Amino acid sequence: MIFSRFLITSLLIFSIFNDDSKDRITFISPVKIPLALSATFGELRSDHYHSGLDIKTQGVTGKEVVAAADGYVYRISISPGGFGRALYLRHPSGYSTVYGHLDRFIPEIEDYIIQQQYEKKSFTVTIFPPKDKFVLKQGDLIAFSGNSGSSGGPHLHYEIRKSDSENPINPLHFEFGASDDIKPIIERLVVYPINRYSLINGENKPRKINVAGGNGNYYVPSGNDITISGLAGFGIKSYDLLNDSYNKCSVYSIELKIDSITHLRYVMDEFSFNDSKYINSHIDYETYVKENSFIERAYILPNDKLNVYSDVINRGIFNFSDGRKHHIEIILSDAHGNISSLVFGVQGMRSGENIIAPEENNKLKMPYNRSNRFRAENVTISIPAGSLYDTIAFEYTKEAGLAGMYSDIHNVHNIYTPLHKPFTISIKPSFIPEGRESKLLVVQLSKDLSKKSPLNSTWAEGYVTAESPVFGKFCISIDTIPPSINTNGFGPGSDLTGRSELRIRITDDLSGIKTYEPSIDGKWALFDYDQKNNVLIYKFDPKRIERNSDHLLELRVTDNRGNQNVYAGGFRW
Repeated sequence: MIFSRFLITSLLIFSIFNDDSKDRITFISPVKIPLALSATFGELRSDHYHSGLDIKTQGVTGKEVVAAADGYVYRISISPGGFGRALYLRHPSGYSTVYGHLDRFIPEIEDYIIQQQYEKKSFTVTIFPPKDKFVLKQGDLIAFSGNSGSSGGPHLHYEIRKSDSENPINPLHFEFGASDDIKPIIERLVVYPINRYSLINGENKPRKINVAGGNGNYYVPSGNDITISGLAGFGIKSYDLLNDSYNKCSVYSIELKIDSITHLRYVMDEFSFNDSKYINSHIDYETYVKENSFIERAYILPNDKLNVYSDVINRGIFNFSDGRKHHIEIILSDAHGNISSLVFGVQGMRSGENIIAPEENNKLKMPYNRSNRFRAENVTISIPAGSLYDTIAFEYTKEAGLAGMYSDIHNVHNIYTPLHKPFTISIKPSFIPEGRESKLLVVQLSKDLSKKSPLNSTWAEGYVTAESPVFGKFCISIDTIPPSINTNGFGPGSDLTGRSELRIRITDDLSGIKTYEPSIDGKWALFDYDQKNNVLIYKFDPKRIERNSDHLLELRVTDNRGNQNVYAGGFRW
């Protein structure tokens, strides 16, 4: 087993560096505190793979972040979402590193980016400094950890990318302090019928089995015999743990063996951001939506274009209609070479004459490999080529709209079928308030119709049109209410002397905040936007406004339907 782990690790390193020592680079930990991880590379997330490591910062912000290797700052980005405040370093080795969710940069970078924000009159910026602007040595202080952007708590998001392609690669291939001797944990096996001719224990539906075992050796408990007729594939629910961490991480690799022959290998070494959304074809998307849990397929859907598969035979799908007993092994590993396997038997059954799942002739077949269009009364639906991961039997129904709705409710297929590209829906309103066409928008409704999720919408030729990344329930609503501006007790004439910052909360009733335009004494002022908490933050800067003086704050907030709210008030600082 020791030799096996050594061999796996060696092969992984070889695949990245081609075993050429001059191409090797040593990255140190980007934090000065003991290294502890809460998430690993390739972790399964909603609509994407995790592109790096999440490094714990002891539950607080403000920990020192250092350059993992010699290099220079080639990109600085600040955004209300995503990585929030982020630094990108390029290294002479051909690799780049990314440091996300930062609280602040070192003073020289901070001053530079603030200057850029004022020049562009925008909180959100992406800047590419000259190569010689910020040159750094390994271990140099570059920033302080934070919780900015879409972060769910204080931590550092850390990536290693190939500089030429910007593809993220697995940082755990570089030894910089993370330790792990825990084998992956396997919880559940799922057997999937591939078509309507497939029978799993006599039924044309997936069979889910909670497995038994531990310490790397798992099996199907007695009383759970598996018989298969026709084509079938397998799925696995599992997770990985690291030393000194309770966080459940995703496994690094999955290998499917049938009768000792590898039929599929999945390895998370590298991926392209353009392909990240194919995660929705790799996982059992329906189970994810229903249970918020991930089952990974050990077979490939027809339109899954992830470049993480190898040694593939017939997409990992096997025909069990031979009446023979088959030996199945699913082998999982983590990036440190710890291995677990699930071993079980399958009894193949010869196909019968009867079709258990009759073809649904009343439903429209939509092939995955072409564009599809559907039209009904007052609605048109267009699904571009490449959106579907497999051919579907399209479903559509409608129901009467409720109070406050400006159309029928259009039920477009189901929320359990994933899309790789958004589809377009155009809905004709049942009535149009005079002069309010521009205020109409398409919304997606929750299952119980209680929640509205707005879509970016346009009005043309009597229809309201929008793109949606998911199927579901849709109708037309209207937004005529301006955004809300809450000054949290601050008002005209307030004395803010001695305060270091000013916080203002902005929210919108439906369509969402589009822009905010702040000024102090008639000049644009830099307000950070904490999107998670809907808060604008102004840090008083004596270089830009005079102390012990009266000032005028003006703030204009606009939503995505053009509704505006304006605040104006004097204060002393």
